[in-house]
Amino acid sequence: MSTPFVSTVRLLVAGLIAALAIPAMSIAKPIGPDFVELAKRLKPTVVNIRTTKNIKPRQRARHPQFQQNPFNNFFDDFFGRYFDETPQQRPRREQALGTGFIISAEGYILTNNHVVSGADEVMVKLSDGREIKGELKGSDEKLDLALIKISEKEKLPVAELGNSDNLEVGEWVMAIGNPFGLAQTVTAGIVSAKGRVIGSGPYDDYIQTDASINPGNSGGPLFDVNGKVIGINTAIIAGGQGIGFAIPINMAKDIVTQLRDKGKVTRGYLGVRFQPLTADLAKSFGLDSDKGALIANVEKDTPADKAGLKAGDIILEYDGKPITEGNELPRYVAVTPIDKKVKLVIFRDGKKQEVGVTIARLKDGEAQAAAPGTTESASIGIVVQELTKELASRLGIRDSKGLIVSEVKPGSPAEEAGISAGDMVVEINGQRPDTQEKYTAAAAALKKGDVARLLLKRPDGAIYYVAVRIDQ
Repeated sequence: MSTPFVSTVRLLVAGLIAALAIPAMSIAKPIGPDFVELAKRLKPTVVNIRTTKNIKPRQRARHPQFQQNPFNNFFDDFFGRYFDETPQQRPRREQALGTGFIISAEGYILTNNHVVSGADEVMVKLSDGREIKGELKGSDEKLDLALIKISEKEKLPVAELGNSDNLEVGEWVMAIGNPFGLAQTVTAGIVSAKGRVIGSGPYDDYIQTDASINPGNSGGPLFDVNGKVIGINTAIIAGGQGIGFAIPINMAKDIVTQLRDKGKVTRGYLGVRFQPLTADLAKSFGLDSDKGALIANVEKDTPADKAGLKAGDIILEYDGKPITEGNELPRYVAVTPIDKKVKLVIFRDGKKQEVGVTIARLKDGEAQAAAPGTTESASIGIVVQELTKELASRLGIRDSKGLIVSEVKPGSPAEEAGISAGDMVVEINGQRPDTQEKYTAAAAALKKGDVARLLLKRPDGAIYYVAVRIDQ
C-alpha cells in the first residue's frame, strides 16, 4: 500500500533519473568534426596513382685484361644461363604508388613531382575502381608538385581548395591516401606546427601534422574540418612516429596555372644569398628585432646588384610583406611577376631605407635567394647542403657536420649512379669537402667527359663509392 510519503519519494527519484539522462544523452553526441560524413563526401575526389618506369640495363664492368678476349662472350653466356650472371642485366620495370586529388571537373589532378618523376606510364585509379591512363601536363621539382590530366566524359568530383594561410596550430585535419598500397585510407589528427623547414629545398614551408602519413600518401590531400584542401602530403621523417609534412595549398595555387598552360614554372629572381638573422647579429647591426633576412652576398649583374643592395643589408619588408623569418624571402621572390618593380624596406647604417628593385626571371642553375651552405652542382646533378645539428636531428642523422644531398635532379648523372637525397658526401675525387667552399671548388673543376668519384654515406650508415660520368 502506497503512502503519500512513498509516492513523493518515487516522484523525486523519477525526476532525478530524468534529469541525469539529459546530460548523458548530450555527452553521447560526437565531439569535434564529423569525420564519417567528411570521408563519404571527400573520398571520390582522391585518386590512387601507379607509375611504371623502364630501367635501362647497365653493362657489367669487366677486368681490363679480359676486354679483348674473344672467348668472353662464350663464358659470359654459359655462366649467365646457369648462374644468372649475364654481363648485361635484363631490362626491368619499376613500379611505384602514390596519391593525388582532382582539382577540376575536366580531369586535372594535383600530386607530388617525386610520385611521377621519370615515369614512362602513369595510371590513375578513381575511387569507384576505374583505372585511366594519365598524361603529365607539367611539373615543378623545386616545390615537388606535378599536374596530371585524365580524359573522362563524365564530370568528375572536385576537391575544393582552401586557404592555408588561415590554418592554426591545433586544428583538426584529415588525410586520404594510398599508404603502402592500401587504397582510400583515411587518417585524422591535428596541425602540429606551421612553417617547418626540413632541408628539402629553397621553398621549405611545411605544415606538420600528426595525422598518419606513410609511403604512398605522397601527393594526397590534407583536408580541414570544412572539407577543403589546405595541404599536399609530401614528406615524412625516417623513423619518426606520427610526424608528417604537407605543402601549404596556397603555395601550389601560385603555380597550378603555369603548370597547366606552360608545363613548367617561371620564377622571380633577386640574386642574393642570405642568412638567418639572430638576436646577437641584429644587435651588432643596431637593430632591436631579429625579424628580417640578412644579406650575406649579392651576385654580380643581378637585380639586387643593380638596385644597390649589398652584404650587411637587412631586408625587413618585401613588396609590402614583412619578413619575419629569412626563409620567407625566397617564396616571396619566386611568385613575383617578371619585370615587376617591388619596394624593399631595408635596414642599413642604423636606419630604415626604401629600395626599388626590378625582378628578373630565374634561370636554370641560379639561386634567386638562397641561404649560404646550399650549392647546386649542375654537372653532377645534385644539390648539397651544409648539415647542421638542427637539420641532422630532424632527419634522424647522427652526424652533425658535413654535406648532405638535399636534391637529385631527374635524369641526371647522379640519378643514373644511384645517388639519393639524404646521402652524405664524404669524398669527391679523393678530396674531403668538409666545407662548402671545398665542395664548390671540386665540383667546378669537373669537365665534360670526366668521371667524378664520390664516397657517400647512406642514412643507414652504409658507406660506398659511386662513379658519376659528367655529360655536360
